[in-house]
Amino acid sequence: MEGCARERRDSSFGRVITYSPKVFIPLTQLCRDVCHYCTFAQSPSRLAAPYMTLDEVLAVAREGQAAGCTEALLTLGEKPELRYKAARVWLAENGYSSTVDYVTAACKAIVAETTLIPHVNAGTLSRAELAQLRPVMGSFGLMLESGSPALLARDGAHFGSPDKKPWRRLATLARAGRLKIPTTTGLLLGIGEDRTQRISDLKNIARLHTKYGHIQEVIIQNFRAKSGTRMANWPDVSVLELLWTIAAARLILPADISIQAPPNLSPDDLLLLADSGLNDWGGVSPVTPDHVNPEAPWPEIVRLSAATEAAGKVLRARLPVYAQYLNDPSWLDDRIRPRCLEVTDSEGRVRSDQWRPGEPELGPPAVSKSPALLSQSREILAILDRRYRGEALEHSDVVRLFQTVDIDREAIYECANQLRSEQVGETVTFVVNRNINYTNVCKYSCAFCAFSKGLPKSEGRERPYDITGHELARRASEAWGLGATEVCLQGGIHPGYDGNTYRTIVEAVKAAEPELHVHAFSPLELHHGAETLGLGIEDYLRVLMEAGLDTVPGTAAEILDDRVRAKICPDKLSAGQWLETMAAAHRVGLRSTATIMFGHIDHAEHWATHLLAVRHLQLQTGGFTEFVPLPFVAREAPLYRRGQARPGPTREESRGMHAIARIVLGDVIRNIQASWTKLGPVEALHCLNLGVNDLGGCLMNESISRAAGAGYGQCWSPAAMQSAILGVGRVPSQRTTLYGSPPEERKAQIQATPLQILPLEQPMAKIKAEKKLA
Repeated sequence: MEGCARERRDSSFGRVITYSPKVFIPLTQLCRDVCHYCTFAQSPSRLAAPYMTLDEVLAVAREGQAAGCTEALLTLGEKPELRYKAARVWLAENGYSSTVDYVTAACKAIVAETTLIPHVNAGTLSRAELAQLRPVMGSFGLMLESGSPALLARDGAHFGSPDKKPWRRLATLARAGRLKIPTTTGLLLGIGEDRTQRISDLKNIARLHTKYGHIQEVIIQNFRAKSGTRMANWPDVSVLELLWTIAAARLILPADISIQAPPNLSPDDLLLLADSGLNDWGGVSPVTPDHVNPEAPWPEIVRLSAATEAAGKVLRARLPVYAQYLNDPSWLDDRIRPRCLEVTDSEGRVRSDQWRPGEPELGPPAVSKSPALLSQSREILAILDRRYRGEALEHSDVVRLFQTVDIDREAIYECANQLRSEQVGETVTFVVNRNINYTNVCKYSCAFCAFSKGLPKSEGRERPYDITGHELARRASEAWGLGATEVCLQGGIHPGYDGNTYRTIVEAVKAAEPELHVHAFSPLELHHGAETLGLGIEDYLRVLMEAGLDTVPGTAAEILDDRVRAKICPDKLSAGQWLETMAAAHRVGLRSTATIMFGHIDHAEHWATHLLAVRHLQLQTGGFTEFVPLPFVAREAPLYRRGQARPGPTREESRGMHAIARIVLGDVIRNIQASWTKLGPVEALHCLNLGVNDLGGCLMNESISRAAGAGYGQCWSPAAMQSAILGVGRVPSQRTTLYGSPPEERKAQIQATPLQILPLEQPMAKIKAEKKLA
């Protein structure tokens, strides 16, 4: 049975076993129940005060936050005011109508004053009480313990404990499901029940989850006798009984429910537990003891990680809210969901670093959340071996690479670097170019974009602008004089533009500098131009080519998965339209780049879909010159500021994207580029060891990343770029847009001319924008 349980666990959760870095806050140890195995509940005479004060709550919470915890576990007795006068008096004197009312206030204080996510164990609750708590907690916990009515008899473990009536606990769990509250429950083994009862309890939990989808984990907790209780001489549960029940839970419960066993209650059997079918160790605190089991200290994270690795698994930190509840806003209140997304990676687990695109790193996390490095997975090595042999990968293969990049990174990075060496050698290319974003006015409202502005009022970091034809020509000539070989032209979808506007933009640049390569217009701009003139996309592209358009940027791709696009850019081109626009450009003889913008609401399966869609089109047309991963810069992005997105990819996810792009695409798209404006020069240079062979352009001006909050400047001079490439032991080479070699006089020009750029003129935008080029 345990073998089947392990197989089912592995198929659902892979090689990861999770834990929640938590701080334990025992809000009150008063309880109206008298469970005969419990040492947590105390009488008022044995306590300094009936409840912790809010100041005390916050002091413990802040200590946990400083230690790197993400969960605030509020544990308390059930309805103590119904038994103790001291509880009623304290609540009344402090302005609270009930214990649940005070729990709500404590959660509000934790949410307001810390970054922690409350997980509340407050016993059996009414629908109204759960609804009161829901906006200020991430998740709710209520152990079923056992559905055996015999435990309520005079000699039973739950005699005198009205809240331990099974129907009350099952009713509370059902109410939590109806309210869409992520919920933890579990069994307490060895208190008088038998295996038949446990199976019945697991089936009841499974039925609740099938109906509501809210049971995120089931704890299989072994009884341990405690001195000073009526069950002090009761035998502890054997490890074999614990392992049998874990296996039974894995086989009975739906596959998406996590199964947990507390590691501090079986400290000598961690390897057996890790091999039994569980996938979670529960909450582990670096700060506070287990107040419910004070005799059993938490294992240190290092020791827990070592035991997990010995079982062939890897330890990862999670939130008290499991990943499947983070993406659907109906499960979490607007006060809780943003703080969850703030600290999670694409798999919904705690971010392993504090790196963010466009920003200086904040330093290492306070507690170790990164997995120990394991021997490499045979599955991953087999996937990589197929790529070494030139075989194409399936969608599921690419998903697995992304999901395991933080665990199997050494093998993935080595593969990417070796393929890069074989495909393009040791040369690192760059282009001397200038970005010209001619307007930031846009009629679209993409949720990730901080660059676009509306008319006519000023918004955000920059006023809405629309440069004149004179300024456009001046910037082009200035770029040429500084040694540039390319101008990259992109802007918002100005409501006053039509297809002729884009044509005149190209003509203005070519009139000023006929030899300057014009790399211009996103697929969305091309569609807008074609539609306003009533032309098909290929006919319109030919109009632009006659005006002097040389290549097009494959931007605005974002994620080529319409499920994601429906949330981040619902009114933009669909994934199919983007691909068809690129195909049309390639058919008329225009080469293009390809991009991906990742790290917001997207996940591994979306990334795999994107890469394979680009690969499929390249096999058809051969028109892509390079692939450019663009990590989401979150700081000023509306989606992030509204608390609806992660703060960009983690560093490992970003590195993984560059490496896996080389693995998936390198044989059909030779050039993989690192965007230094988003990564920063240091990280971009590091990516040269992960499959990257191009650093893009020096840019001279860069507006889009800067508007989103990136702080890496607007220009990386060619001389500095060459020096940096040499500094990491690679060979720098200036290129053209199409990866040719620039004329020698162009190279000489850039060496002879310092990059001194005149201030930009950014005139306020007007509705009749097309007149700007008159």
